[in-house]
Amino acid sequence: MAREGFIVAVETQASLKKKTAISRNWVVLDHGGQGTVLDLDKYEIMRRVSIHARDLRILDPLLSYPSIILGRERAIVLNLEHIKAIVTSEEVLLRDPLDDNVVPIVEELQRRLPPVTAICQDQAEDEEHQGARDDVESGEQNEFPFEFRALEVALEGICSFLDARTRELETAAYPALDELTSKISSRNLDRVRKLKCAMTRLTSRVQKVRDELEQLLDDDDDMADLYLSRKSARASSPVSGSGIPNWFPDSPTIGSKISRTSNRSLTTFRGENDIEELEMLLEAYFMQIEGTLNKLATLREYIDDTEDYINIQLDNHRNQLIQLELFLSSGTVCLSVYSLVAAIFGMNIPYTWKEGHSHVFKWVVILAGIICGSLFLSIITYARHKGLVGS
Repeated sequence: MAREGFIVAVETQASLKKKTAISRNWVVLDHGGQGTVLDLDKYEIMRRVSIHARDLRILDPLLSYPSIILGRERAIVLNLEHIKAIVTSEEVLLRDPLDDNVVPIVEELQRRLPPVTAICQDQAEDEEHQGARDDVESGEQNEFPFEFRALEVALEGICSFLDARTRELETAAYPALDELTSKISSRNLDRVRKLKCAMTRLTSRVQKVRDELEQLLDDDDDMADLYLSRKSARASSPVSGSGIPNWFPDSPTIGSKISRTSNRSLTTFRGENDIEELEMLLEAYFMQIEGTLNKLATLREYIDDTEDYINIQLDNHRNQLIQLELFLSSGTVCLSVYSLVAAIFGMNIPYTWKEGHSHVFKWVVILAGIICGSLFLSIITYARHKGLVGS
């Protein structure tokens, strides 16, 4: 009984573990660009593309991971903002295909994943001339690998997306900054503050993508790991490292295909360390994302210049207030002296010298006013001489 109870507990735990595996919508696109929307959990994805759980966790939208491009033995893991994909040598798995930002990526993949030489090859099979068939064979050897076509679409999508967000920010920021320059108000200041916060966040996103591309370009081993077709051909090639194939089919058609496969495999072995093709691809989009980052840097400089101009204006207004305060303080001191004289002569105390000298009162008032006016002018003249007030 105890053993049975233990077995039931294990089954319950396994069922709960299976239920906690959250399903996600994925679109799977093959070599021909045909897409199929599937509802797969993480365990099915791991078995399908042979990646570890830690790599799949990078694509979890509930977790915050920076933009990254990882090359694994049989897959490329892409986490570029909203583009979360797994690329193999045979198919592309893209997460959340119904998202508004992902739909254009799916459409572009369906348009560009089919190889350019596929149609030409079908036409060449119907022709009788061997020259056309040779052209197709050369086209197969020079064909852009499947995983690089998918990677190019993803890089183009993220670069275009970030560049579009940058243009939108520029369109909103420059008029707002000009308006703030002409009129400093709480509304304009708050508007510029929000735009600056948006620019900071966008700059951080662009910088992460740029750093990832730069890191890939600096490491040849990481770029070599992205050659999935080369690794697949090396693993499945019937040609050993020292000899020729040990089997010869009877069919000439199959034999010709095997010959082409062997030639491509030998070419792959000779160019095993050749990463020029991928390096040129990454450099192109690195320059594009670098241009976007330069736009944001220019916008930041414009914002900093506007802030400096606003601070200069505020300092000028503050200086004007200080000058006004100096005038008022000087006038207050002079009026205090005048009030002191009036207070002395206004005391209700009997003095003998007041009798018979009433005509002296107006001269005292006039003399006190002249002294106070002279004192005020002396203070202002001294302040202008020292540069405390403007001329």
